[in-house]
Amino acid sequence: MDLKLKGKVAVVTGGSRGIGLYIARALGAEGARLALCARNRDPLEEAAESLRADGVADVLTVACDIAEEDGARKVVDAAVDRYGALDVLVNNVGGNRRGKFEETNDQDWLDILQLNVLSGFRASRLAIPHMRAAGGGSIVFVSSVFGREKGGPGLSIYNTTKTALISAAGIMALELAKDSIRVNCVAPGSIQFPGGSWDKRVKSDPEGMRKFVDANLPLGRFGRADEVADVVTFLASERASLITGACIAVDGSQGRSLV
Repeated sequence: MDLKLKGKVAVVTGGSRGIGLYIARALGAEGARLALCARNRDPLEEAAESLRADGVADVLTVACDIAEEDGARKVVDAAVDRYGALDVLVNNVGGNRRGKFEETNDQDWLDILQLNVLSGFRASRLAIPHMRAAGGGSIVFVSSVFGREKGGPGLSIYNTTKTALISAAGIMALELAKDSIRVNCVAPGSIQFPGGSWDKRVKSDPEGMRKFVDANLPLGRFGRADEVADVVTFLASERASLITGACIAVDGSQGRSLV
């Protein structure tokens, strides 16, 4: 299936590793021109070189902290300066700070709100005028299974921020429909990729992780980053032209939500 992404300009935040890098690879394989951002220059350049080695011809890298107020502007401006357009924005960057709710403080909340929520909101506000001028576009937020339901003790900050993405994306979809700008979320479950948190846990506690899989993952395995990337790439494409305001679970039925 031709996803009609050839020549489209896609910004991927947090594109140097993990799910973000797999998303960039999937978009690039469809012929999209890429702008990737991450905080650290060296891993970002390594990621870009790996994409070029896979045949992705056009990759722009922007080393910036997307959680800072000017971070989103740096990457959006760089993409438009380089390519003259912006068609797809994938707000992938995110993080976590665990702790019992009563032991968290305002700075804990502010730090993760900046990273998980406001970074994507800023990038989206900057991207919208370019998409509108082009006659449409696609914004995809990477939420989580724990944005759709309770994540468990210690996850109040993560849960709240990932839920916020789903809520805001739904309203954005309504407001931007007239401009043919679609806004969606994906909600990955437990995804294992090299260097990721689940990969580290599998290596440090294989027996414990086997029990976790048996109890929580109906398919009997962790998800893969490329499985998330494929859904994001589809949502970014014109083949998903009727999908907006949706949150697509990519979790192998790990989630228990009825909606």
